[in-house]
Amino acid sequence: MTQQRILIWYRNDLRIHDHEPLYQALQEKAQVIPLYCFNPRQFGQTSYGFPKTGSFRTQFILESVANLKSSLQQLGSDLIIRHGEPEKIIFELAQLLNISTVYYHQEVTSEELAVEKVIAKNISMKGFWGTTLYHPDDLPFEIAQLPELFTNFRKKVEKDGYIRQTFPFPKQLPALPEIDVGKMPTFEELGVASPIFDPKATIIRQGGEAAGLTRLNDYFFSKDQLKVYKETRNGMLEVDDSSKFSAWLSAGCLSPRYIYEQVQKYESERIKNDSTYWLIFELLWRDYFRFICAKHGNKVFYRSGIQGIDIPWQEDWTRFQIWQEGKTGYPLVDANMRELLGTGFMSNRGRQNVASFLTKNLGINWLLGTEWFESMLVDYDVCSNWGNWNYTAGIGNDARGFRYFNIPKQSRYYDPNGDYLRYWLPELASIPGDKIHEPLKLTQEEQKRYGVILGVDYPRPVVDFFKSIQNNEAIYNAALSRK
Repeated sequence: MTQQRILIWYRNDLRIHDHEPLYQALQEKAQVIPLYCFNPRQFGQTSYGFPKTGSFRTQFILESVANLKSSLQQLGSDLIIRHGEPEKIIFELAQLLNISTVYYHQEVTSEELAVEKVIAKNISMKGFWGTTLYHPDDLPFEIAQLPELFTNFRKKVEKDGYIRQTFPFPKQLPALPEIDVGKMPTFEELGVASPIFDPKATIIRQGGEAAGLTRLNDYFFSKDQLKVYKETRNGMLEVDDSSKFSAWLSAGCLSPRYIYEQVQKYESERIKNDSTYWLIFELLWRDYFRFICAKHGNKVFYRSGIQGIDIPWQEDWTRFQIWQEGKTGYPLVDANMRELLGTGFMSNRGRQNVASFLTKNLGINWLLGTEWFESMLVDYDVCSNWGNWNYTAGIGNDARGFRYFNIPKQSRYYDPNGDYLRYWLPELASIPGDKIHEPLKLTQEEQKRYGVILGVDYPRPVVDFFKSIQNNEAIYNAALSRK
């Protein structure tokens, strides 16, 4: 009897731990054929002409795929690597190798689902869910009845939900049949420029499951940082202010359920407190946006968002570029945008503030900001990114409507000594104390004394903060009344 062959189609699940398609294929005693396709669509352009996958994330993906290949080789197998459209490549491999079924992790958004649909026309497919902490089947409601407010979702799943155990690391894999496994593409072959990291980058993430597991162990157990996560998580400067797991989560190098089990281990061996709870709380937000995308489909990508509010957003490219380059005259916004430009990363606190400024102060179409983040972020996750931008633009899962961030106040609260601002805005480094948060308030004498002339050394604010808020709130409320 010929052994059946199951193709494991890797996408955003670049790991061997807690990997149900791999585990179940081994239970079937099948010959496992792991495949990763560098899909040229993912290296094209967004609708506004930005690189869909920028250089920072491309490097992370290349490193993650290489690490997966190494892990599979150590277990006696290998990873077939191809550069092309997955539906064509999988069809060719299925014929060449007599593949019986394709096992894969399910996605929820349109581009990924379209590819799955084409493949399923010609080949037997079996999808598994492995991207969230909670499996959809274990939620206390159907996806169609998912609460529209996160707090209601959280309370219900914490009370009545169930988190499944992880699948174990495989100990051995069957060898591949005789085939050209292919090679890793170069940046040039992918049409992406090589990344240039700012010398000030405090952390350059190494892609791959091995690096993700190392980071988790260091943060939880070696450095014992988990116990203070809630207190430090809004910090923007230090590597260990927050877990920095996001890039490994987005590429699937770390399983959220594995993180949950390691938190449980930490709680049993060290301490259980608000911080250990809060790390799981943040994973719940990630779950929530994934389920929101499953519920609302393409609405999350519409200009009017999942609430269907038709706001007359501006597309002022001059002002948008000022925001992109970190030259708005608001130090907290500028420091975060420059960190993004130089590293492909920005803290969650920073993301909330810069998104608020783009939509609530500049009144610029949130889709531009969303696509810029998609292009730049090393940890881009389609559901978290688009869900959060819906939320910030006031057209998503927020009961409060026109919510904005008071940038100067946020700056003083989360960077009280201005250390983060001075790090990323060296032209302001000579301004002492908390004066750095609002350079506009410096007198001419102070500007001369500190060597920071507004409009010369550092830009004047592109808009008046509270006037711009009032103007955009009026526009938002008018749009809401028309809905």
